[in-house]
Amino acid sequence: MAKFELKLPKMGESVAEATITSWLKDVGDTIEADEAVFEIATDKVDSEVPSEVDGVLVEKLFDIDDVVQVGQTIAVIEIDGEANEPIETPKAEPVKHEVAESAAVAEVTKTVVVAQETVAPVVSSGDRFYSPLVRNIAKQEGISQTELDAIAGSGKDGRVTKNDMIAYLGSRGTQSAPVKETPKTTPAQANGVEKKTVPVVVASGEDEIIEMTRMGKLIAHHMVESVQTSAHVQSFIEADVTKIWNWRNKVKNEFKQREGENLTFTPIFMEAVAKALRDYPMMNISVQGDSIIKKKHINLGMAAALPDGNLIVPVIKDADQLNLVGMTKKVNDLAGRARENQLKPDDISGGTYTVTNVGTFGSIMGTPIINQPQVGILALGAIRKVPAVVETPEGDFIGIRYRMFMSHSYDHRVVNGALGGQFVKAVKDYLEAWDSDREI
Repeated sequence: MAKFELKLPKMGESVAEATITSWLKDVGDTIEADEAVFEIATDKVDSEVPSEVDGVLVEKLFDIDDVVQVGQTIAVIEIDGEANEPIETPKAEPVKHEVAESAAVAEVTKTVVVAQETVAPVVSSGDRFYSPLVRNIAKQEGISQTELDAIAGSGKDGRVTKNDMIAYLGSRGTQSAPVKETPKTTPAQANGVEKKTVPVVVASGEDEIIEMTRMGKLIAHHMVESVQTSAHVQSFIEADVTKIWNWRNKVKNEFKQREGENLTFTPIFMEAVAKALRDYPMMNISVQGDSIIKKKHINLGMAAALPDGNLIVPVIKDADQLNLVGMTKKVNDLAGRARENQLKPDDISGGTYTVTNVGTFGSIMGTPIINQPQVGILALGAIRKVPAVVETPEGDFIGIRYRMFMSHSYDHRVVNGALGGQFVKAVKDYLEAWDSDREI
């Protein structure tokens, strides 16, 4: 009987793994092609994974909250719709390739298979996710939840690996507590600055304790990681956008009638940023070790609000190739699908530079944190009607103008103050040189 292995699909650049958040089908359910089988969550977006074939779900290889790698088999579907023998492969098998097999590994694996269950199964807890293999080893070796949570992980983001379990089991008989590996040296520690201990916050009986959401935890982690990775520095500049303000008021109704889209300020600003990146390509880079990767495409990230208040950054691919109509349609499409939680993994991958509009919340300026692995992010402040000096051939005078601040955060490891300032100045110049008679 033919069987089809449903694998975790590739979900865009830099996305290597996902967490299963729910199963939409149970074993024995009939599944149609393109019908969603389970839901996943990555560090960027939530998504459904559909079946590629018609058939019957005969086995689930992972549980909710398990972390799986791109390309791993998640479920088995019998494509002829008839019952079949259970698959002999244990749940942990797909991740065996993560570490090299050795005599110690073989011995532990053998022990895992024959040992008896002595404690309740462990689960992923807090920020810690455990692979099926790690959980299986813990269960069969009688490692409690508390004991497992105390093991220091050497994997990505501190994740406990098979080697960590082997090392711990090897020292378990002689140690009264788990042996933790020496933490990796941070840039600050390398410069002789010791990492400060995080103070313990004690909540009183009247305080409300709110558990952070999964995305909230990921955002918090990425913000700290970005600050620790890049040397953040800012440049600020003020732009007169009176011409743009008046032009938009003049054409927005006609634009809506003709294109069926609302013309906001965002696509206008994104167009100016794309032009400036074309002028200053060394702002459109990433850092990898001691090398600089100069990006061929200008893919603009656009910070957008999610229904729960968190922010996500959908990406406008090849933004410098779009005219204003195309840019408007792309901005509106991505923003709308972000509000409805309908973004796909590819919609948020591949960004080379990011723009965030802090003015939406009334702020006149901000100091945004760089969206790794990019080297710059531009914050747009609120547009304000203010008195300002206006220079004319007949002389200077005070007039009412529409002005906004722009805050440019950039990575001082590779972007010096001259380049950072010239880039944001170029954005200002494009905005202030707007053609008031421009056709839409």
